[in-house]
Amino acid sequence: MTLANRLSIFRILSTPFFVAALIYYNPQRDYLRWVALGIFCMAALSDLADGFIARKLKQKTTLGLIIDPLADKTLLIAAFVTVASLKGYPPTLKLPTWVPIIVISRDAIITLGVILIYAIKKKIEVFPNLLGKLTTFFQMLTIISIIAHFKFASFIWTTAVIFTVVSGIQYITRGIKILGEEVGNC
Repeated sequence: MTLANRLSIFRILSTPFFVAALIYYNPQRDYLRWVALGIFCMAALSDLADGFIARKLKQKTTLGLIIDPLADKTLLIAAFVTVASLKGYPPTLKLPTWVPIIVISRDAIITLGVILIYAIKKKIEVFPNLLGKLTTFFQMLTIISIIAHFKFASFIWTTAVIFTVVSGIQYITRGIKILGEEVGNC
């Protein structure tokens, strides 16, 4: 197993520990917020590292094409749901419910699109793009800014939502084009 794939697996396995630290957090146990932040930051850095390693050390694998996005989605969906349900946070840091709804909906639509394309074409080609990477960056920064009690976190989550919507539209448009080409070949 490649180092890149091990980093993706680390991200998946770290998710329940991150969630547990946040669930058991309260203002009297503020250290748990810092534990959660540390776990999340290590997981976020592992995302950066596994992509770099896979490209630079030529460790791209079929397994990696599956578990890297799975690790991202597992971590981010769990993070958004957990952070949105936190108690004891200052009102200015309370993540509105519509933010995780948008993030999760985009991921669900993309996943269903990938399944549909695979069902029709019997293959899938994954091409991460800059907009998708920026979306992931701002989504991760949103979680970090809320846990760290950054008072301007709302600006970051608004930016994350904008990137989420725009990249979602881009992925949908690309998927429709791929399916249109397949239908034209029938």
